[in-house]
Parts: sequence; structure tokens; C-alpha cells
Amino acid sequence: MSLVESTKNKDLPSGESFSSSCNACKQCMPLGACVAFKGIEGVLPMLHGSQGCATYIRRYLISHFREPMDIASSNFSEETTIFGGNKNFNEGIDNIIQQYHPAVIAIASTCLSETIGEDVQRLINEYKSIHAGDPHVPEMIFASTPSYQATHYEGFHQAVHATVKALARADGPVGKHINLFSNFISPEDIRHLKEIMADFGTEATIFPDYSDTLDGTSWETYQRISQGGTTLDAIRRSGSAAVSIEFGYILNRGKNGKSRDNNQFQSAGEYLEQAFDVTNRKLSLPMGINESDKFFELLSIISGNPVPEKYEKQRGRLVDLYIDGHKYVSGKRAVVYGEEDLVVGLAAFLSEIGIKPVLCATGGESGKLRETLESVLGDLYDDTMLVGQGMSFDRIEEQMKDLNVDLLVGNSKGYYLARKFDIPIVRVGFPVHDRIGAQHAKTLGYEGATVLFEQIVNTILEDRQRKSPVGYKYM
Repeated sequence: MSLVESTKNKDLPSGESFSSSCNACKQCMPLGACVAFKGIEGVLPMLHGSQGCATYIRRYLISHFREPMDIASSNFSEETTIFGGNKNFNEGIDNIIQQYHPAVIAIASTCLSETIGEDVQRLINEYKSIHAGDPHVPEMIFASTPSYQATHYEGFHQAVHATVKALARADGPVGKHINLFSNFISPEDIRHLKEIMADFGTEATIFPDYSDTLDGTSWETYQRISQGGTTLDAIRRSGSAAVSIEFGYILNRGKNGKSRDNNQFQSAGEYLEQAFDVTNRKLSLPMGINESDKFFELLSIISGNPVPEKYEKQRGRLVDLYIDGHKYVSGKRAVVYGEEDLVVGLAAFLSEIGIKPVLCATGGESGKLRETLESVLGDLYDDTMLVGQGMSFDRIEEQMKDLNVDLLVGNSKGYYLARKFDIPIVRVGFPVHDRIGAQHAKTLGYEGATVLFEQIVNTILEDRQRKSPVGYKYM
């Protein structure tokens, strides 16, 4: 019996069966939180933990976004680990206010502070109490993000949820504006979503918005806090929005969908629906024609306006492109890996264009990846597809030996597998640190599908050309 037959409609064993994970298919929770926090105007992220955590995260984010990245740290030491980080926390906040003058200090916990049971929200409340009436004390937000609990993806959505929960209000009547929780996407895709919302004539708050803070212009003088981000006022009025649109079904589900205290994780859109009765409409990431159609149809219903001709033409050109390139991609076999909702979006897109995702792998452990794939792919779902959660790249490599793979689709961390198996890789997601331009990657909507389809086809053609003994110029 083949590997595919023996695992039909069954998930691969999770990483829990291993005592350790080598080269995990994920990064840490505070890293994702820092990305989300950078989508708030006037923010400075701070980690309550060791200096090494901030250094590691800064290095990863700088290499992906190619932008300066200031992240403060309470700088735990051996003494702090034993006696608690209250003193370090207060001194850190004082220094941040003195040097940066931020509008918001967004604080994420680390493994160390969580392990010793530090109550960060209590530290925030005590600091505010001590400095009551001081106009220089900024807004403070806290997200609990211990890395042993989940991945950078859950950390991102935990920070989005924490921000909305701390700031959202419903002081006035229900407005006509829309909340768009756009997921862990590129700055270019955020700009594209802004364009789409404007073309539909809708007033939308996109959060988090790091389209400028993580992809800015060249500076004449260094800016300690980058311009841009979703304003505090916009986040506050998210509680009085007409509707929320949330990209992704898995979001911050964490390990088996539960937090350490066995409580169910909650997304920002779910919180607003529960607390303020703001209708929450969930969609998969709009990648490819099928999922983009759902997004544009929803916008048409919400706005009361037809889909602009501009996007009808984009869709028509994309259909024509699919026809042009179908012979190059049809029947190819791909391994897809990355954040859970990104894997779902990519698998749906690949299935739509004729590429078979033979393995969908992620470091996340929500337990919901296969059922989400089945729901989103619908008739395109193949029950022989292998699905792995809590995966490492070493375990992905083990599975690839029997799968006859033509293509890898995912972040730069899979490059060594592409090199080892001598197959091409299409770099999508986070991190991409061996190519330039990740901050400008466009994957959403009809335009994003056009860019991604061309990238995939050209990658396949380049690989075929490179391996050809003749080296044809016409493919």
C-alpha cells in the first residue's frame, strides 16, 4: 500500500509525538504580535522578556520587510527571572516614553515572563495608577504570546484581538463603515485592499495597516516611529461598524483551538460580534478566481454597488491567462506549507489552476486544517491529499520522498528542500529573506492571482529550461 493510500483522508501525526522539533515550520508568537502591532499608528512594540527575543524578531522582520525595526525589551536577567520583572517593566516604559514619545505602547509577553507567571496587565494597571494624570503616558495594549503555546500566526491574531478588545467602543449609533481584518498579508496586498474598498465606495477600517510602517519611503533623517498605521480612533469605532469582514477561518485557534487555560481562542471579528453585535462575515483569503469572486460579491451586497467594470476586466484577463498557461501547470504536484489560512488559500488557488497539492503542511496545531481545506476547496478537494499540522521541515522532507513532487510553494525556509530534491520553489508568505521585494508581493484579488499565476508558470518554465539538454528558447 502506498503512503498516499494509507493516509487517505487522515492527518499526518502531529508534532506532539516527537520529543523535539528540528527546523520547525513556524516562528514564535511574539514575532507575529510585533507585525500586527506595527499596524497601529504611533506604536512602539515592547517585549516583556529577554533581550534575545527582541533581537531575534528584529532580525527576522528586517530581512523580510527590508525596513528598520525598533522593538523595546524589558531585558530580563537571572535576577528578574527569579524575583519578577516589575522593576524592569517600569524602567522600560519610562525609557520608551522619554526617547520615543509613542501614542501607543503595545506589549507582548515572551516564554520567560509567561513561565514565571508574570501578570503583565497588572503591571500596566499599576504603572497607570502611579502616573495617573500624566499626559505623557500613552495608551497601552497587552497580548499574551508565549511561544510554547502556538506560532507566529496565532501571535499575530492574538495581538489583533487584544488591540480591538482594549480599544473598541460603541458610543454612538451604528455607522456605515466596515471593519476589514485582513490577516497576515503583505503591505502591497493591504494597499490593494484599500483600493478595492475605495472603488466600491465603502468606508473601511483595515486593521492592522502596516502598508506604510513596514514599507515606507526613503528617509532623509531617521524616524524612530514610522508614519502610517490604523488610527486609534478608527480602532475605537470598530465597535459601531455596520459589519466586519474577516479573512481566514482558522486565525488564532492555537493548539487544538484552545489556550493554556483550556479557553477557546477568539478572533477580533468574533469578539466584536459578541460584545457589540457587529455582524462578522468570514471568508478565506481571496486568492484565485473562486475565492476572489466571493469577496467581490460580498462587497457588492454590503455596499449596494455593482462590481466595478475595472475588476470585471481584471477577472476576464485572468481567465484568459489561465487558458494561456494551463498546459504548463496541469497535473503538476506541489507541496504547500506556511501559516494555516495561507495554506488553505494557496491550496484552493493551486487546485483551481490544475496543480495538485499533494501535501499541505503547517507548524500550526489548530486541528482544523483538513476540515477547512475540505470546506473551502469543495469539489476541488482531493481526499488523497496529505495534511500535516505541527510540522517541521525535516518531517516534510520525509513525506516528500514518496510523493513525486514537482514544485514547492511556501516561504524561504523550504529552499534547502528545493535544492536537495532539485525542484523549483515559489516563495510566498513569511519569511522571504533570500529574495528582495517580499513587501511588494501581491497575491489577493484578481490582480494578485495574475501575479502569482505568472510567477508559478515562469518558475516551472525556468526549471524545465534549466534542465533541458537542448535549452529551448520557445516553451
